[in-house]
Amino acid sequence: MKEGTFQYARSFDEKYEYRGKDLGAECHEDTTCFKIWAPLADQVELCLYEQGTHIRRLPPDSRPEEECSRVPLGAGERGVWSVEFPRNMHGVYYDYLIHREGRVVRTADPYARACSHNGCRSMAVDLKRTNPEGFEEDRAPGREPETIIYELHIKDFSHDPDSGIPEEYRGKYKAFTVEDSALREGNPTCMAYLKALGVTHVHLLPFFDFGWLDEADDGQFNWGYDPVNYNVPEGSFATDTGDGAVRIRECKEMIQALHKAGLRVVMDVVYNHTHEADSWLERTMPGYYARRYEDGTLSDGSACGSDMAVGRAMVDNYIVDSVLYWAREYHLDGFRFDLMGLLTTELMNRIREELDAEFGVGEKLLYGEPWRANESPMEAGTHAALKANIAHLHETIAVFCDDTRDVIKGDVFEPEVPGFVNGGKGLEKSVLDAAAGWQLNEEGFHPQSCSQVINYISAHDNFTLWDKLLCTVGKTLWEKAEANARPDSWKEKIYAEPVRELLDANKLAALICFTCQGHLFFQAGEEFGRTKFGDENSFRSAPEINMLDWRRSLRFGELLDYYKGLIALRKSLPGLCDKSSRAAERITGRTVRREGVVSFFVDNGGAGKSDWDKLLILYNASDTPELLELPEGQWVVLADKSAADCRKQAEGRIQAAPQSGLILGRSTIYNIDRPAGGEMQSLLSGQADRS
Repeated sequence: MKEGTFQYARSFDEKYEYRGKDLGAECHEDTTCFKIWAPLADQVELCLYEQGTHIRRLPPDSRPEEECSRVPLGAGERGVWSVEFPRNMHGVYYDYLIHREGRVVRTADPYARACSHNGCRSMAVDLKRTNPEGFEEDRAPGREPETIIYELHIKDFSHDPDSGIPEEYRGKYKAFTVEDSALREGNPTCMAYLKALGVTHVHLLPFFDFGWLDEADDGQFNWGYDPVNYNVPEGSFATDTGDGAVRIRECKEMIQALHKAGLRVVMDVVYNHTHEADSWLERTMPGYYARRYEDGTLSDGSACGSDMAVGRAMVDNYIVDSVLYWAREYHLDGFRFDLMGLLTTELMNRIREELDAEFGVGEKLLYGEPWRANESPMEAGTHAALKANIAHLHETIAVFCDDTRDVIKGDVFEPEVPGFVNGGKGLEKSVLDAAAGWQLNEEGFHPQSCSQVINYISAHDNFTLWDKLLCTVGKTLWEKAEANARPDSWKEKIYAEPVRELLDANKLAALICFTCQGHLFFQAGEEFGRTKFGDENSFRSAPEINMLDWRRSLRFGELLDYYKGLIALRKSLPGLCDKSSRAAERITGRTVRREGVVSFFVDNGGAGKSDWDKLLILYNASDTPELLELPEGQWVVLADKSAADCRKQAEGRIQAAPQSGLILGRSTIYNIDRPAGGEMQSLLSGQADRS
């Protein structure tokens, strides 16, 4: 068969789909079995090595360079080839030679669970031997009233020399095992910091084995969206990249440490494409795993030229089995799907169902990006997991809400286009729609319930929030610098210092996001004005650009305290934590008071204990104060421009400062009859939004 000429048809799946869960190398007490799916192979040889390899790339037409044992596999049903040895072969390295119509292709094992340096040689592993002490008893902490997700890159977390992490652990899994790191001034960093912050989930950017960089070079950096070995932890985060067992053990130690600290762990997964079109999967069955057009051209919906052919039986099985493997073996608590729009709603719902069946309904968090980079041909009868198809997704599969992001801070692709908090016009109705989880809007994005919404204002992609605000609110600062011919170091200072105008806009953006119905998500360091010095696509930039600058948490203490307050406050407000399909009914009195100023009420009763039965929330993005006449009752200011999660008595009327938000709670101690919705709305001046 000429490579690349395979034409997929469903009849192929009917003949060759293998539903076993034992592909790869499985080590047992007295046996080791190797199995690989290569349905069109004429012969398969297993090559066994005593050592790993440091090569960066394994050419398909290469042959073993050193002495090895070559063992033929036997052909079985449905295209599976296998061989069994009467011993435990933990630590033995291997790859395959696949003979197919006169050509021999060399490949690592796409189902490998361990590998050597740079992932080009697989390793048989007895997974029980990789468990750190106490890992069998490791359990996720209990679920909190709200989901507050903190997006973090493993290397970013501790690469900073000021992180307080021992040098040999910086940028590594092991950094998470250091419990008491701090700056010289005593302020906590890393794990001690995370525990104090109050988030519930840590979302880790991809940490399966990825390509492009040399795992031994600590000077290189990659976000990790270049998958090579889907079921193996990345080696550059390990203290030893050569021993395939070390990365597994240290990865488990990281997850165990996060659980011990009361944090659940979400894995960022990239099943929409492979690092290269010439992947291990394609080498075992060319033309099957990579999505193509009818003329054989590779699909480029991922902008990587190597889309996975989701919708085919063995592709979907591979992805489902991989997710379940990580959940079981590594005790992960959730998964974030990159470019989920290249996957299908059918696959995502199957993942949801299988996780629910094994771990309990809703126990594992699932969410993803409901978009793709370009068009891509989907298999007949499937639905792309795009935002437009959200009605086809299970109600507990959430999507990133770019509508909320953009209405708050402005377009991510147009740096100078502002949102509500930084000078945007005509966005009052949209920001009210965002607050209601897009359940009350008449057109556009409309999820089934708030449980499908991930609200955020910054992530690893595009500008950090601070840098975006510099492009809008801080534009005049740049203009002054250029007009006065200030040196470049002065511009760097603008990035580095807590400029008042930017602080106010940042605090208002955070308050809005934290009062929107849905799940909450923010980028690590956003809470202390994280900057990448204008680098909006730092996926391979220097570690020093990407790392968390822990000293910045001192300079931006005011902003950090504000985020901490919002996190604590959100958990205490059941009216905002509600994820049911009727949660939006809690929102009443949505009012556009004037340009840049809106307000609304939230019914804060029902499930969950709270000291306040009703909330009154106001956003003032204008340059002038807003006077608010309070309805009858005993009202308490829970957040204003200066502080969040505060307790200040409010009587009669209160003034909302320019560029600020207000959250007020009506005390349940003051027992009064609740006014009807219309009466409550009439207590607020301005033009009501009756949509």
